[in-house]
Amino acid sequence: MSSTFVGATVRAVRAVAEEVRQVELVPDDGARVYPPGSHLDLAFEVDGLPLVRSYSVVGAAPEDGAYRIAVKLLPDSRGGSRRVHGLAAGDRLELRHPTSHFELDPRRPGYLLVAGGIGITPLVGMAEVLARRDVPVRLAYAGHRRAAMPFVDHLRDLLGDDAVVTAAGEDGERLDLAAEVAALHPDGEAYLCGPPRLTDGVRACWAAHGRPARRLRTETFGTGGRHSTEPFDVEVRDHGLTVHVPKDRTLLAALHDAGVDMVWDCLRGECGLCTVSVLGSDTVVDHRDVFLDADEQAASTRLCACVSRAVGGRLAIDTGYRP
Repeated sequence: MSSTFVGATVRAVRAVAEEVRQVELVPDDGARVYPPGSHLDLAFEVDGLPLVRSYSVVGAAPEDGAYRIAVKLLPDSRGGSRRVHGLAAGDRLELRHPTSHFELDPRRPGYLLVAGGIGITPLVGMAEVLARRDVPVRLAYAGHRRAAMPFVDHLRDLLGDDAVVTAAGEDGERLDLAAEVAALHPDGEAYLCGPPRLTDGVRACWAAHGRPARRLRTETFGTGGRHSTEPFDVEVRDHGLTVHVPKDRTLLAALHDAGVDMVWDCLRGECGLCTVSVLGSDTVVDHRDVFLDADEQAASTRLCACVSRAVGGRLAIDTGYRP
């Protein structure tokens, strides 16, 4: 996989569910074969900051020379989903060819696929591959609204009605995660992509059944918070100033606007370069990164400024700046 970006053309855009658009991208140097569960990177500029966003590739193979991604318009979008939803056929952009940190192990005697919301996207290709094998597969798919859950009909056609269970929160439905884990073959493997609450629930059930952690594979869904997005104020003590962070800006972007120099790279809560020290808070810190471990997040003595934030109120930080 090349580490460089290449030009690409948007071939088509269509709605696949409420607030979810599928975009077909044709790279200038041709689409390449990729393993199911792969993602590609798109390069944008939003609010004056360069932005790289990763999107799971839908399907097990390129379709007529195009990669497909499906993106949900997020109310708390930091720019990526808004930008993708503004694309139209013929638009030009840059992408990095697909790569995978979420590859499917083809040797297992049974599989459980678990998705929450737009987390279904990397699992579509896995379902397509597994449907061609004579092996038990179940898909458990949760969403807030049924109309906003894409690919359900396609997945039922692939795996069979009995193998696909869905739960829409607005209808009062919930997945029975304990039952799904219990029904999986003892040597089976689970693949999970969804928001933190779903991830926490599956992990708890997995551990309660004594299953080995290595057999539960998860895809990063790090920028989804456990709390609603609220504006807050941050006292930057090493700079002697207070910065207001609006609802639609990240802490890192607000610091940048205020002239506070920061080191950053991924803008996804993965690399940890923009981590700041938390000196005090009169509110809850909503950790949306995947860099800090669970104990560090619980302690809330640090946070990743590119994605994590306070749930309203006031936060005091030290960026590490020393003149």
